Amino acid sequence: MELDIILFNKDYIFLKLLLANIMLLILAPAASAQYYIRGEVKDEKNEALQNVKIILNSNHFLYYSGAGGGFGIASPKLNDTLTFSLEGYEPKVIPIKADQWLQVNLHVLPSNANRSRPRLISVTKDLKQTSKFRWFVNDETYFQLVENEFVNARQFPNTGFSLNINKAAYSNVRRFLNLNSTVPPDAVRTEELINYFNLHYREPEKMDVFRIESQLSSCPWNPAKQLLYLNINAKKLDMSNIAPGNFVFLIDASGSMDMPNKLPLLKAAFQLFVQNLRAVDTVSIVTYGGTIGIWLQPTSGAEKEKIIKSIEELTASGDTNGGAAILTAYELAQHTYIKGGNNRVILATDGDFNVGIVTEKALDDMISKAKQSGVYLTCLGVGTGNYKDSKLETLAKKGNGNYSYLDDIHEAEKVLVKELTQTFYSVADDVFMNLQFNPDKVKEYRLIGFDNKKDAVSDSTIELEGGDMGSGNSELAIFEIMPASDTGGRSVTGADMLAEISMRYRLHNDTTQKKLSYHCPANFIPFEQLDKELQFAAAVAMFGLKVRQSKFIEGTEWESLEAIAHSSYDPNSYLQTDFLQLVEKAKKIYCAKKKKKLN
Repeated sequence: MELDIILFNKDYIFLKLLLANIMLLILAPAASAQYYIRGEVKDEKNEALQNVKIILNSNHFLYYSGAGGGFGIASPKLNDTLTFSLEGYEPKVIPIKADQWLQVNLHVLPSNANRSRPRLISVTKDLKQTSKFRWFVNDETYFQLVENEFVNARQFPNTGFSLNINKAAYSNVRRFLNLNSTVPPDAVRTEELINYFNLHYREPEKMDVFRIESQLSSCPWNPAKQLLYLNINAKKLDMSNIAPGNFVFLIDASGSMDMPNKLPLLKAAFQLFVQNLRAVDTVSIVTYGGTIGIWLQPTSGAEKEKIIKSIEELTASGDTNGGAAILTAYELAQHTYIKGGNNRVILATDGDFNVGIVTEKALDDMISKAKQSGVYLTCLGVGTGNYKDSKLETLAKKGNGNYSYLDDIHEAEKVLVKELTQTFYSVADDVFMNLQFNPDKVKEYRLIGFDNKKDAVSDSTIELEGGDMGSGNSELAIFEIMPASDTGGRSVTGADMLAEISMRYRLHNDTTQKKLSYHCPANFIPFEQLDKELQFAAAVAMFGLKVRQSKFIEGTEWESLEAIAHSSYDPNSYLQTDFLQLVEKAKKIYCAKKKKKLN
Protein backbone atom coordinates (compact mmCIF):
# COMPACT_ATOMS: atom_id res chain seq x y z
CA MET A 1 0.00 0.00 0.00
CA GLU A 2 2.75 2.44 0.89
CA LEU A 3 4.56 1.48 -2.30
CA ASP A 4 1.45 2.24 -4.38
CA ILE A 5 1.20 5.72 -2.78
CA ILE A 6 4.84 6.48 -3.49
CA LEU A 7 4.45 5.41 -7.12
CA PHE A 8 1.33 7.53 -7.43
CA ASN A 9 3.13 10.59 -6.07
CA LYS A 10 6.00 10.11 -8.50
CA ASP A 11 3.56 9.81 -11.40
CA TYR A 12 1.75 12.95 -10.20
CA ILE A 13 4.96 14.96 -10.03
CA PHE A 14 6.03 13.71 -13.44
CA LEU A 15 2.68 14.66 -14.96
CA LYS A 16 2.81 18.10 -13.31
CA LEU A 17 6.26 18.79 -14.71
CA LEU A 18 5.19 17.54 -18.10
CA LEU A 19 2.16 19.82 -18.14
CA ALA A 20 4.29 22.78 -17.03
CA ASN A 21 6.75 22.18 -19.85
CA ILE A 22 3.91 21.89 -22.35
CA MET A 23 2.49 25.21 -21.12
CA LEU A 24 5.90 26.88 -21.47
CA LEU A 25 6.17 25.60 -25.01
CA ILE A 26 2.70 26.91 -25.75
CA LEU A 27 3.25 30.29 -24.15
CA ALA A 28 6.86 30.86 -25.30
CA PRO A 29 5.95 32.24 -28.75
CA ALA A 30 3.54 34.67 -27.15
CA ALA A 31 6.12 35.82 -24.58
CA SER A 32 8.74 36.52 -27.24
CA ALA A 33 6.28 37.95 -29.77
CA GLN A 34 7.32 41.40 -31.27
CA TYR A 35 4.66 43.98 -32.06
CA TYR A 36 5.36 47.00 -34.22
CA ILE A 37 3.82 50.33 -33.20
CA ARG A 38 3.48 52.71 -36.13
CA GLY A 39 2.12 56.23 -36.51
CA GLU A 40 2.91 59.91 -37.09
CA VAL A 41 3.09 63.11 -35.03
CA LYS A 42 1.64 66.39 -36.29
CA ASP A 43 0.79 69.82 -34.92
CA GLU A 44 -2.63 71.48 -34.64
CA LYS A 45 -2.47 72.51 -38.30
CA ASN A 46 -1.80 68.89 -39.29
CA GLU A 47 1.79 69.66 -40.28
CA ALA A 48 4.45 67.00 -39.55
CA LEU A 49 6.63 67.39 -36.45
CA GLN A 50 10.09 65.84 -36.51
CA ASN A 51 12.46 65.06 -33.63
CA VAL A 52 9.57 64.55 -31.21
CA LYS A 53 10.76 62.53 -28.18
CA ILE A 54 8.77 59.30 -27.83
CA ILE A 55 9.14 57.11 -24.72
CA LEU A 56 7.78 53.54 -24.63
CA ASN A 57 6.68 53.49 -21.01
CA SER A 58 6.90 49.68 -20.47
CA ASN A 59 10.69 49.71 -20.90
CA HIS A 60 11.49 53.48 -20.93
CA PHE A 61 13.26 53.22 -24.29
CA LEU A 62 13.62 56.57 -26.13
CA TYR A 63 12.70 57.07 -29.79
CA TYR A 64 12.27 60.11 -32.11
CA SER A 65 9.87 60.94 -34.93
CA GLY A 66 11.38 61.22 -38.40
CA ALA A 67 11.45 64.03 -40.98
CA GLY A 68 7.83 63.42 -41.97
CA GLY A 69 6.66 63.02 -38.37
CA GLY A 70 6.48 59.23 -38.72
CA PHE A 71 7.74 56.61 -36.25
CA GLY A 72 7.99 52.83 -35.89
CA ILE A 73 8.68 51.16 -32.53
CA ALA A 74 9.16 47.45 -31.71
CA SER A 75 7.29 46.37 -28.58
CA PRO A 76 6.87 43.07 -26.72
CA LYS A 77 3.36 44.07 -25.65
CA LEU A 78 0.14 44.49 -27.57
CA ASN A 79 -1.05 47.21 -25.17
CA ASP A 80 1.25 49.93 -23.85
CA THR A 81 1.50 53.71 -23.36
CA LEU A 82 3.65 56.26 -25.20
CA THR A 83 4.80 59.68 -23.99
CA PHE A 84 5.32 62.38 -26.67
CA SER A 85 7.22 65.62 -25.96
CA LEU A 86 8.76 68.46 -28.00
CA GLU A 87 10.05 71.85 -26.86
CA GLY A 88 7.31 74.45 -27.18
CA TYR A 89 4.47 71.87 -27.20
CA GLU A 90 2.32 70.34 -24.49
CA PRO A 91 3.52 66.78 -23.67
CA LYS A 92 1.02 63.99 -24.24
CA VAL A 93 0.68 60.43 -22.82
CA ILE A 94 -1.39 58.08 -25.00
CA PRO A 95 -2.54 54.48 -24.33
CA ILE A 96 -1.95 52.47 -27.50
CA LYS A 97 -2.75 49.12 -29.11
CA ALA A 98 0.15 47.96 -31.23
CA ASP A 99 -1.95 46.68 -34.13
CA GLN A 100 -3.55 50.10 -34.76
CA TRP A 101 -2.10 53.08 -36.67
CA LEU A 102 -1.51 56.11 -34.41
CA GLN A 103 -2.30 59.70 -35.36
CA VAL A 104 -0.92 62.04 -32.66
CA ASN A 105 -1.43 65.81 -32.61
CA LEU A 106 0.56 68.03 -30.23
CA HIS A 107 -0.72 71.42 -29.11
CA VAL A 108 1.50 74.52 -28.92
CA LEU A 109 2.14 75.85 -25.43
CA PRO A 110 0.43 79.24 -24.92
CA SER A 111 3.79 80.93 -24.22
CA ASN A 112 5.32 79.51 -27.40
CA ALA A 113 2.27 80.49 -29.45
CA ASN A 114 2.74 84.09 -28.35
CA ARG A 115 6.44 84.03 -29.30
CA SER A 116 5.83 82.70 -32.78
CA ARG A 117 3.05 85.12 -33.71
CA PRO A 118 3.74 88.42 -35.48
CA ARG A 119 4.25 91.15 -32.89
CA LEU A 120 3.04 94.71 -32.69
CA ILE A 121 5.42 97.67 -32.57
CA SER A 122 2.69 99.99 -31.28
CA VAL A 123 -0.73 99.26 -29.83
CA THR A 124 -3.85 101.03 -28.64
CA LYS A 125 -6.07 98.71 -26.64
CA ASP A 126 -9.27 97.52 -28.39
CA LEU A 127 -8.67 99.82 -31.36
CA LYS A 128 -9.33 98.58 -34.89
CA GLN A 129 -7.10 99.91 -37.66
CA THR A 130 -7.46 100.14 -41.41
CA SER A 131 -5.26 98.51 -44.04
CA LYS A 132 -3.91 99.40 -47.48
CA PHE A 133 -2.76 97.83 -50.72
CA ARG A 134 0.51 95.97 -51.22
CA TRP A 135 3.32 97.66 -53.15
CA PHE A 136 5.69 95.67 -55.37
CA VAL A 137 9.17 96.76 -56.44
CA ASN A 138 11.34 94.44 -58.54
CA ASP A 139 12.16 91.36 -56.44
CA GLU A 140 12.48 93.28 -53.15
CA THR A 141 10.24 92.44 -50.18
CA TYR A 142 8.78 94.73 -47.52
CA PHE A 143 6.23 94.07 -44.82
CA GLN A 144 2.84 95.56 -45.61
CA LEU A 145 2.38 98.32 -43.01
CA VAL A 146 -0.79 99.85 -41.59
CA GLU A 147 -0.38 103.56 -40.79
CA ASN A 148 -1.53 104.62 -37.31
CA GLU A 149 -4.86 106.49 -37.27
CA PHE A 150 -6.12 109.25 -34.99
CA VAL A 151 -7.49 107.82 -31.74
CA ASN A 152 -10.22 109.18 -29.48
CA ALA A 153 -8.41 109.78 -26.18
CA ARG A 154 -11.51 109.44 -24.01
CA GLN A 155 -12.46 106.11 -25.53
CA PHE A 156 -8.88 104.80 -25.87
CA PRO A 157 -6.61 106.72 -23.45
CA ASN A 158 -3.97 104.00 -23.22
CA THR A 159 -1.38 103.43 -25.94
CA GLY A 160 2.11 101.95 -26.12
CA PHE A 161 5.02 101.46 -28.50
CA SER A 162 8.30 99.58 -28.73
CA LEU A 163 11.61 101.42 -28.48
CA ASN A 164 14.03 99.99 -31.02
CA ILE A 165 16.84 101.96 -32.63
CA ASN A 166 16.74 100.61 -36.17
CA LYS A 167 17.95 103.09 -38.80
CA ALA A 168 17.82 101.04 -42.00
CA ALA A 169 14.86 102.85 -43.54
CA TYR A 170 16.63 106.20 -43.94
CA SER A 171 19.59 104.98 -46.00
CA ASN A 172 17.28 102.66 -47.96
CA VAL A 173 14.99 105.60 -48.82
CA ARG A 174 18.09 107.56 -49.83
CA ARG A 175 19.10 104.70 -52.13
CA PHE A 176 15.78 104.89 -54.03
CA LEU A 177 15.93 108.68 -54.36
CA ASN A 178 19.55 108.56 -55.54
CA LEU A 179 18.34 106.17 -58.25
CA ASN A 180 15.80 108.86 -59.25
CA SER A 181 12.95 106.59 -58.15
CA THR A 182 9.91 106.98 -55.94
CA VAL A 183 10.08 104.97 -52.71
CA PRO A 184 7.81 102.00 -51.88
CA PRO A 185 5.57 103.33 -49.07
CA ASP A 186 6.18 100.22 -46.97
CA ALA A 187 9.93 100.92 -47.06
CA VAL A 188 9.32 104.21 -45.22
CA ARG A 189 9.38 103.64 -41.47
CA THR A 190 9.15 107.25 -40.32
CA GLU A 191 10.47 106.64 -36.79
CA GLU A 192 13.67 105.19 -38.30
CA LEU A 193 14.10 108.30 -40.44
CA ILE A 194 13.81 110.54 -37.38
CA ASN A 195 16.12 108.45 -35.20
CA TYR A 196 18.77 108.16 -37.91
CA PHE A 197 20.13 111.52 -36.66
CA ASN A 198 20.22 110.77 -32.90
CA LEU A 199 18.69 114.18 -32.26
CA HIS A 200 18.38 116.08 -28.96
CA TYR A 201 20.55 113.71 -26.91
CA ARG A 202 20.58 114.56 -23.20
CA GLU A 203 22.84 112.58 -20.90
CA PRO A 204 20.96 110.72 -18.12
CA GLU A 205 21.94 111.38 -14.50
CA LYS A 206 25.04 109.47 -13.38
CA MET A 207 23.24 106.46 -11.83
CA ASP A 208 20.33 106.39 -14.31
CA VAL A 209 20.01 104.21 -17.39
CA PHE A 210 17.50 106.50 -19.16
CA ARG A 211 16.43 110.11 -19.24
CA ILE A 212 12.97 111.08 -20.47
CA GLU A 213 11.97 114.57 -21.60
CA SER A 214 8.90 115.88 -23.39
CA GLN A 215 7.87 119.04 -25.20
CA LEU A 216 4.53 120.24 -26.57
CA SER A 217 4.44 122.58 -29.56
CA SER A 218 2.33 123.61 -32.53
CA CYS A 219 2.10 121.39 -35.61
CA PRO A 220 3.71 123.04 -38.69
CA TRP A 221 1.50 121.18 -41.21
CA ASN A 222 -1.81 121.49 -39.35
CA PRO A 223 -2.45 124.66 -37.25
CA ALA A 224 -5.43 123.00 -35.53
CA LYS A 225 -3.20 120.34 -34.00
CA GLN A 226 -0.10 120.14 -31.81
CA LEU A 227 3.00 117.93 -31.66
CA LEU A 228 4.10 116.13 -28.52
CA TYR A 229 7.80 115.16 -28.61
CA LEU A 230 8.93 112.34 -26.33
CA ASN A 231 12.70 112.13 -26.03
CA ILE A 232 14.19 108.94 -24.53
CA ASN A 233 17.96 108.98 -23.96
CA ALA A 234 20.09 105.94 -23.08
CA LYS A 235 23.24 106.27 -21.00
CA LYS A 236 26.65 106.20 -22.64
CA LEU A 237 28.92 103.32 -21.73
CA ASP A 238 32.46 104.12 -20.66
CA MET A 239 34.54 102.96 -23.65
CA SER A 240 37.56 102.41 -21.42
CA ASN A 241 35.59 100.00 -19.27
CA ILE A 242 33.19 98.18 -21.60
CA ALA A 243 32.95 94.40 -21.50
CA PRO A 244 34.95 92.26 -23.95
CA GLY A 245 33.26 91.60 -27.28
CA ASN A 246 32.67 88.19 -28.81
CA PHE A 247 31.80 89.03 -32.43
CA VAL A 248 30.89 86.49 -35.07
CA PHE A 249 30.84 88.04 -38.56
CA LEU A 250 28.26 86.10 -40.58
CA ILE A 251 28.97 87.18 -44.17
CA ASP A 252 26.85 86.27 -47.16
CA ALA A 253 29.32 85.23 -49.87
CA SER A 254 26.74 83.66 -52.19
CA GLY A 255 26.45 84.35 -55.91
CA SER A 256 23.85 87.09 -55.43
CA MET A 257 26.49 89.13 -53.54
CA ASP A 258 28.79 89.45 -56.55
CA MET A 259 28.09 93.16 -57.13
CA PRO A 260 30.09 96.31 -56.20
CA ASN A 261 27.44 97.51 -53.73
CA LYS A 262 27.27 94.13 -51.95
CA LEU A 263 30.24 91.94 -50.95
CA PRO A 264 32.99 94.50 -51.82
CA LEU A 265 31.14 97.11 -49.75
CA LEU A 266 30.77 94.70 -46.83
CA LYS A 267 34.45 93.77 -46.97
CA ALA A 268 35.42 97.44 -46.73
CA ALA A 269 32.88 97.97 -43.93
CA PHE A 270 34.14 95.10 -41.76
CA GLN A 271 37.74 96.18 -42.29
CA LEU A 272 36.80 99.58 -40.86
CA PHE A 273 35.16 97.90 -37.88
CA VAL A 274 38.24 95.75 -37.19
CA GLN A 275 40.39 98.86 -36.68
CA ASN A 276 38.53 99.56 -33.41
CA LEU A 277 38.88 96.08 -31.92
CA ARG A 278 40.79 95.57 -28.67
CA ALA A 279 42.99 92.68 -27.62
CA VAL A 280 40.23 91.47 -25.26
CA ASP A 281 37.78 91.23 -28.16
CA THR A 282 37.36 88.06 -30.19
CA VAL A 283 36.37 87.81 -33.86
CA SER A 284 35.23 84.77 -35.81
CA ILE A 285 33.95 84.66 -39.40
CA VAL A 286 31.30 82.34 -40.77
CA THR A 287 30.53 82.49 -44.50
CA TYR A 288 27.84 80.93 -46.62
CA GLY A 289 27.60 80.54 -50.37
CA GLY A 290 27.30 77.06 -51.81
CA THR A 291 28.75 75.75 -48.55
CA ILE A 292 28.69 76.96 -44.96
CA GLY A 293 31.97 77.13 -43.14
CA ILE A 294 34.03 78.82 -40.46
CA TRP A 295 36.21 81.11 -42.55
CA LEU A 296 38.17 82.44 -39.59
CA GLN A 297 38.55 80.62 -36.27
CA PRO A 298 38.16 82.74 -33.10
CA THR A 299 40.92 85.36 -33.24
CA SER A 300 42.01 88.08 -30.83
CA GLY A 301 41.26 91.66 -31.83
CA ALA A 302 44.97 92.34 -31.48
CA GLU A 303 45.59 90.35 -34.69
CA LYS A 304 44.08 92.99 -36.94
CA GLU A 305 46.18 92.18 -40.01
CA LYS A 306 45.17 88.52 -39.90
CA ILE A 307 41.47 89.40 -39.62
CA ILE A 308 41.62 92.01 -42.40
CA LYS A 309 43.50 89.64 -44.72
CA SER A 310 40.88 86.95 -44.09
CA ILE A 311 38.08 89.40 -44.98
CA GLU A 312 39.87 90.54 -48.13
CA GLU A 313 40.12 86.96 -49.45
CA LEU A 314 36.33 86.47 -49.51
CA THR A 315 34.73 85.79 -52.92
CA ALA A 316 31.08 85.35 -53.95
CA SER A 317 29.61 82.12 -55.35
CA GLY A 318 26.89 79.49 -54.75
CA ASP A 319 23.40 79.38 -53.24
CA THR A 320 22.19 81.22 -50.15
CA ASN A 321 21.33 78.92 -47.24
CA GLY A 322 20.99 81.78 -44.79
CA GLY A 323 18.97 79.92 -42.16
CA ALA A 324 21.51 77.13 -41.66
CA ALA A 325 24.34 79.68 -41.67
CA ILE A 326 22.67 81.68 -38.89
CA LEU A 327 22.41 78.58 -36.72
CA THR A 328 26.09 77.82 -37.38
CA ALA A 329 27.06 81.37 -36.35
CA TYR A 330 25.00 81.12 -33.15
CA GLU A 331 26.61 77.80 -32.25
CA LEU A 332 30.06 79.32 -32.76
CA ALA A 333 29.12 82.37 -30.66
CA GLN A 334 27.92 80.07 -27.88
CA HIS A 335 31.16 78.08 -28.08
CA THR A 336 33.21 81.26 -27.55
CA TYR A 337 30.64 82.85 -25.21
CA ILE A 338 32.02 85.46 -22.80
CA LYS A 339 30.03 85.59 -19.57
CA GLY A 340 29.03 89.20 -18.94
CA GLY A 341 30.46 90.19 -22.30
CA ASN A 342 28.98 91.49 -25.53
CA ASN A 343 28.19 88.32 -27.45
CA ARG A 344 26.89 89.21 -30.89
CA VAL A 345 26.39 87.77 -34.37
CA ILE A 346 26.71 90.42 -37.12
CA LEU A 347 24.83 89.24 -40.19
CA ALA A 348 25.72 91.01 -43.45
CA THR A 349 23.60 90.12 -46.48
CA ASP A 350 21.09 91.22 -49.11
CA GLY A 351 18.64 88.90 -47.32
CA ASP A 352 17.99 86.79 -50.41
CA PHE A 353 17.84 83.35 -48.78
CA ASN A 354 16.98 80.86 -51.54
CA VAL A 355 17.86 77.54 -49.88
CA GLY A 356 16.71 76.03 -46.56
CA ILE A 357 14.75 78.34 -44.23
CA VAL A 358 13.51 81.13 -46.49
CA THR A 359 10.19 82.56 -45.19
CA GLU A 360 9.82 85.34 -42.61
CA LYS A 361 7.69 83.02 -40.42
CA ALA A 362 10.32 80.25 -40.44
CA LEU A 363 13.10 82.77 -39.67
CA ASP A 364 10.96 84.21 -36.85
CA ASP A 365 10.57 80.78 -35.24
CA MET A 366 14.23 79.91 -35.66
CA ILE A 367 15.68 83.13 -34.26
CA SER A 368 13.21 83.23 -31.33
CA LYS A 369 14.75 79.97 -30.10
CA ALA A 370 18.34 80.89 -30.95
CA LYS A 371 18.30 84.20 -29.03
CA GLN A 372 17.66 82.34 -25.76
CA SER A 373 21.39 81.59 -25.75
CA GLY A 374 22.10 85.21 -24.75
CA VAL A 375 23.67 86.04 -28.11
CA TYR A 376 22.51 89.27 -29.78
CA LEU A 377 22.03 89.84 -33.51
CA THR A 378 22.88 92.88 -35.63
CA CYS A 379 21.81 92.90 -39.29
CA LEU A 380 23.59 94.88 -42.01
CA GLY A 381 21.69 94.98 -45.30
CA VAL A 382 23.15 95.79 -48.73
CA GLY A 383 22.17 95.69 -52.37
CA THR A 384 19.32 96.54 -54.68
CA GLY A 385 16.86 94.71 -56.90
CA ASN A 386 16.52 91.56 -54.80
CA TYR A 387 16.87 93.16 -51.36
CA LYS A 388 14.80 91.43 -48.64
CA ASP A 389 14.07 94.13 -46.08
CA SER A 390 11.28 92.06 -44.49
CA LYS A 391 13.62 89.17 -43.67
CA LEU A 392 16.31 91.34 -42.10
CA GLU A 393 13.79 93.34 -40.08
CA THR A 394 12.35 90.06 -38.74
CA LEU A 395 15.77 88.73 -37.76
CA ALA A 396 16.90 91.94 -36.05
CA LYS A 397 13.73 92.36 -33.98
CA LYS A 398 13.54 88.72 -32.95
CA GLY A 399 17.27 88.51 -32.27
CA ASN A 400 17.37 91.29 -29.63
CA GLY A 401 19.34 93.44 -32.02
CA ASN A 402 19.25 96.26 -34.52
CA TYR A 403 19.21 96.74 -38.26
CA SER A 404 21.01 99.12 -40.61
CA TYR A 405 21.18 99.40 -44.39
CA LEU A 406 24.54 100.27 -45.98
CA ASP A 407 24.07 102.08 -49.28
CA ASP A 408 27.68 103.32 -49.49
CA ILE A 409 30.99 103.38 -47.64
CA HIS A 410 30.05 106.59 -45.80
CA GLU A 411 27.06 104.85 -44.24
CA ALA A 412 29.28 101.89 -43.34
CA GLU A 413 31.65 104.24 -41.53
CA LYS A 414 28.74 105.89 -39.70
CA VAL A 415 27.28 102.58 -38.48
CA LEU A 416 30.44 100.58 -37.76
CA VAL A 417 32.85 103.30 -36.61
CA LYS A 418 31.27 106.59 -35.58
CA GLU A 419 28.22 104.95 -33.94
CA LEU A 420 30.00 101.76 -32.88
CA THR A 421 28.68 101.71 -29.30
CA GLN A 422 25.16 102.71 -30.37
CA THR A 423 25.12 99.86 -32.88
CA PHE A 424 26.88 97.04 -31.05
CA TYR A 425 26.67 97.71 -27.30
CA SER A 426 23.22 97.37 -25.76
CA VAL A 427 22.30 98.98 -22.43
CA ALA A 428 18.72 97.66 -22.25
CA ASP A 429 16.50 95.03 -23.86
CA ASP A 430 12.76 94.54 -24.23
CA VAL A 431 12.17 98.29 -23.93
CA PHE A 432 8.67 99.62 -24.42
CA MET A 433 6.72 102.67 -23.35
CA ASN A 434 3.11 103.07 -22.27
CA LEU A 435 1.15 106.36 -22.26
CA GLN A 436 -2.08 107.08 -20.42
CA PHE A 437 -3.44 110.27 -22.03
CA ASN A 438 -5.54 112.71 -20.04
CA PRO A 439 -8.78 113.02 -22.06
CA ASP A 440 -9.52 116.37 -20.40
CA LYS A 441 -6.45 117.75 -22.17
CA VAL A 442 -6.20 115.59 -25.31
CA LYS A 443 -9.16 114.95 -27.59
CA GLU A 444 -7.36 112.85 -30.22
CA TYR A 445 -3.83 111.59 -30.75
CA ARG A 446 -1.83 109.82 -33.45
CA LEU A 447 1.61 108.26 -33.15
CA ILE A 448 3.72 109.21 -36.16
CA GLY A 449 5.55 106.17 -37.49
CA PHE A 450 5.87 102.97 -35.44
CA ASP A 451 3.40 101.49 -37.93
CA ASN A 452 2.43 97.84 -37.55
CA LYS A 453 2.58 94.97 -39.97
CA LYS A 454 -0.81 94.15 -41.48
CA ASP A 455 -0.78 90.54 -40.23
CA ALA A 456 -0.08 91.73 -36.68
CA VAL A 457 -2.87 94.31 -36.70
CA SER A 458 -5.38 91.68 -37.83
CA ASP A 459 -4.96 89.81 -34.51
CA SER A 460 -6.18 92.00 -31.63
CA THR A 461 -4.82 89.60 -28.98
CA ILE A 462 -1.17 90.02 -29.95
CA GLU A 463 1.12 91.53 -27.32
CA LEU A 464 3.47 94.49 -27.67
CA GLU A 465 7.07 93.50 -28.39
CA GLY A 466 9.86 95.45 -26.70
CA GLY A 467 13.03 96.60 -28.45
CA ASP A 468 16.75 97.00 -27.85
CA MET A 469 18.55 100.29 -27.13
CA GLY A 470 22.28 100.82 -27.53
CA SER A 471 24.72 103.04 -25.67
CA GLY A 472 24.19 106.79 -26.17
CA ASN A 473 21.07 106.47 -28.30
CA SER A 474 18.40 109.13 -28.39
CA GLU A 475 14.95 108.07 -29.54
CA LEU A 476 12.34 110.65 -30.50
CA ALA A 477 8.69 109.67 -30.69
CA ILE A 478 6.28 112.29 -32.01
CA PHE A 479 2.52 112.33 -31.38
CA GLU A 480 0.19 114.54 -33.39
CA ILE A 481 -2.59 115.56 -31.02
CA MET A 482 -5.83 117.51 -31.06
CA PRO A 483 -6.29 119.51 -27.81
CA ALA A 484 -9.48 118.81 -25.88
CA SER A 485 -10.60 122.42 -26.23
CA ASP A 486 -9.95 125.31 -28.58
CA THR A 487 -6.82 126.91 -27.13
CA GLY A 488 -5.96 129.10 -30.09
CA GLY A 489 -2.53 127.51 -30.25
CA ARG A 490 -1.82 128.13 -26.56
CA SER A 491 -0.95 125.57 -23.90
CA VAL A 492 -3.69 123.49 -22.31
CA THR A 493 -3.92 124.80 -18.75
CA GLY A 494 -0.36 125.21 -17.64
CA ALA A 495 1.15 122.52 -15.47
CA ASP A 496 -1.70 119.99 -15.78
CA MET A 497 -0.52 116.59 -16.89
CA LEU A 498 -0.96 115.75 -20.56
CA ALA A 499 -0.19 112.07 -19.97
CA GLU A 500 1.27 109.60 -17.51
CA ILE A 501 4.17 107.62 -18.97
CA SER A 502 5.68 104.35 -17.83
CA MET A 503 8.65 102.67 -19.47
CA ARG A 504 9.62 99.03 -18.91
CA TYR A 505 12.98 97.49 -19.78
CA ARG A 506 15.57 94.87 -18.80
CA LEU A 507 19.24 95.62 -18.36
CA HIS A 508 21.69 93.94 -20.71
CA ASN A 509 22.41 90.36 -19.50
CA ASP A 510 19.67 90.63 -16.84
CA THR A 511 16.20 89.05 -16.81
CA THR A 512 14.72 91.38 -14.17
CA GLN A 513 12.15 93.82 -15.57
CA LYS A 514 12.57 97.42 -14.45
CA LYS A 515 10.15 100.35 -14.60
CA LEU A 516 10.57 104.10 -15.07
CA SER A 517 7.73 106.61 -14.65
CA TYR A 518 7.40 110.12 -16.06
CA HIS A 519 4.71 112.81 -15.72
CA CYS A 520 4.24 114.51 -19.08
CA PRO A 521 3.38 118.22 -18.59
CA ALA A 522 1.44 120.39 -21.02
CA ASN A 523 4.50 122.63 -21.50
CA PHE A 524 3.43 124.26 -24.76
CA ILE A 525 5.70 126.63 -26.69
CA PRO A 526 5.18 127.91 -30.27
CA PHE A 527 7.02 126.06 -33.02
CA GLU A 528 9.17 129.09 -33.82
CA GLN A 529 10.58 129.03 -30.26
CA LEU A 530 11.18 125.30 -30.24
CA ASP A 531 14.67 123.81 -29.92
CA LYS A 532 16.24 123.65 -33.40
CA GLU A 533 16.84 119.90 -33.20
CA LEU A 534 13.16 119.29 -32.44
CA GLN A 535 12.21 121.55 -35.36
CA PHE A 536 14.52 119.49 -37.54
CA ALA A 537 12.87 116.30 -36.25
CA ALA A 538 9.51 117.70 -37.37
CA ALA A 539 10.98 118.34 -40.83
CA VAL A 540 12.20 114.73 -41.03
CA ALA A 541 8.76 113.51 -39.94
CA MET A 542 7.17 115.62 -42.68
CA PHE A 543 9.62 114.16 -45.18
CA GLY A 544 8.71 110.63 -44.14
CA LEU A 545 4.99 111.35 -44.46
CA LYS A 546 5.44 113.00 -47.87
CA VAL A 547 7.58 110.19 -49.31
CA ARG A 548 5.20 107.64 -47.82
CA GLN A 549 2.37 109.56 -49.55
CA SER A 550 0.46 109.63 -46.26
CA LYS A 551 -3.11 110.91 -46.22
CA PHE A 552 -2.26 112.85 -43.04
CA ILE A 553 -0.11 115.41 -44.88
CA GLU A 554 -1.81 115.61 -48.28
CA GLY A 555 -2.36 119.37 -48.18
CA THR A 556 1.24 120.26 -47.31
CA GLU A 557 3.58 121.41 -50.08
CA TRP A 558 7.24 120.49 -50.40
CA GLU A 559 8.19 124.16 -50.06
CA SER A 560 6.87 124.21 -46.48
CA LEU A 561 9.03 121.21 -45.60
CA GLU A 562 12.09 122.78 -47.25
CA ALA A 563 11.61 126.04 -45.32
CA ILE A 564 11.55 124.25 -41.94
CA ALA A 565 14.53 122.06 -42.83
CA HIS A 566 16.64 125.04 -43.99
CA SER A 567 15.83 127.13 -40.90
CA SER A 568 16.55 124.33 -38.38
CA TYR A 569 19.43 122.23 -39.75
CA ASP A 570 22.95 122.32 -38.34
CA PRO A 571 25.35 123.42 -41.13
CA ASN A 572 28.21 121.68 -39.29
CA SER A 573 26.44 118.32 -39.52
CA TYR A 574 27.20 116.35 -42.68
CA LEU A 575 24.10 114.18 -42.13
CA GLN A 576 21.73 117.13 -41.79
CA THR A 577 23.26 118.88 -44.81
CA ASP A 578 22.82 115.68 -46.80
CA PHE A 579 19.16 115.61 -45.71
CA LEU A 580 18.52 118.98 -47.38
CA GLN A 581 19.84 117.58 -50.66
CA LEU A 582 17.65 114.51 -50.23
CA VAL A 583 14.55 116.67 -49.75
CA GLU A 584 15.38 118.55 -52.96
CA LYS A 585 15.72 115.26 -54.90
CA ALA A 586 12.47 113.92 -53.50
CA LYS A 587 10.65 117.13 -54.38
CA LYS A 588 11.70 116.87 -58.04
CA ILE A 589 10.80 113.18 -58.29
CA TYR A 590 7.38 113.42 -56.63
CA CYS A 591 6.38 116.71 -58.22
CA ALA A 592 7.27 115.29 -61.66
CA LYS A 593 5.19 112.22 -60.88
CA LYS A 594 2.26 114.41 -59.83
CA LYS A 595 2.43 116.47 -63.04
CA LYS A 596 2.61 113.32 -65.14
CA LYS A 597 -0.45 111.94 -63.36
CA LEU A 598 -2.42 115.16 -63.93
CA ASN A 599 -1.53 115.16 -67.64
